[in-house]
Amino acid sequence: MSVKRKVPMRQCVGCREMKSKREMLRILRTPEGQFVIDMTGKKNGRGAYLCRNAKCFEAAAKSKGLERSFQCGVSGEVYEELLKEFKRLEAE
Repeated sequence: MSVKRKVPMRQCVGCREMKSKREMLRILRTPEGQFVIDMTGKKNGRGAYLCRNAKCFEAAAKSKGLERSFQCGVSGEVYEELLKEFKRLEAE
């Protein structure tokens, strides 16, 4: 007899769609206040999830989805750094 496991679902802060956790990227705010992309999904800190495409990232920036999720301001420099990293990951 096989056991069906529950698939963890997360909501994209850009397009607001629910998808499985493995399909998404986690943006992390570390305890030191830095913002990074967490590839493992297990690092310590507050996280927000985005689909793996630049359109959702741009939608999150426009709608201030990351600010809402992290409950703090996110500077334009942080968005630029994350966008560069995001596009690099998308090209892989």
